[in-house]
Amino acid sequence: MLVLSRKNGEVIKIGEDIEITVIASKGDQVKIGISAPKDVEIFRKEVYEQIIQENRKASVDISAFLNLFKKNEKK
Repeated sequence: MLVLSRKNGEVIKIGEDIEITVIASKGDQVKIGISAPKDVEIFRKEVYEQIIQENRKASVDISAFLNLFKKNEKK
């Protein structure tokens, strides 16, 4: 993990297309702005993990559903 110190208004670049700007800091909170191409999805980690979990649950449900069709095809 790379650890950087930045002041308000300073920017971190990731590759050519992504910039992270420190907007403000107060106490133990930091506000950042992220500039990235529209095709780059940006999520808070807890939201991303929730999406992954929901996708896994949905794929299990669809597998059971598809197995019903397989059983009917064999008859």
